[in-house]
Amino acid sequence: MRVVLPRDVAGLLLSMARELHPREMIATLHGRVRKGEARVREVYLAPQSIYGEGFSAFNFHQMPIDLSFLGIAHSHPSGVGMPSYEDLNNMMGRVMIIVTAPYADERDIHAFDAEGRRLEVVITD
Repeated sequence: MRVVLPRDVAGLLLSMARELHPREMIATLHGRVRKGEARVREVYLAPQSIYGEGFSAFNFHQMPIDLSFLGIAHSHPSGVGMPSYEDLNNMMGRVMIIVTAPYADERDIHAFDAEGRRLEVVITD
């Protein structure tokens, strides 16, 4: 599977991560999966989010039922572009996006499935 992000959504994720650095950013991803592509259309701020140094969290029980939910995006201020065991154990949805410092461009956006396998990221205009 590959993850397709519109350029403005990719820019928003990078901007959110830059603004919160050195704390971690967290947001929810929404769109749909079709023919092996997870197309992200929107990013929402998660309810009751906590942006900490070395962690981020939100209250999943405060989320409305939303069939467009694809997964979670969060940042790694350390610059490590791989999910931690904690990331994988707390994964929700089909896609996890990790945005890494220095949050400069799409090379700092990494996507993974629930097993921790890297997914191709495609940025569209």
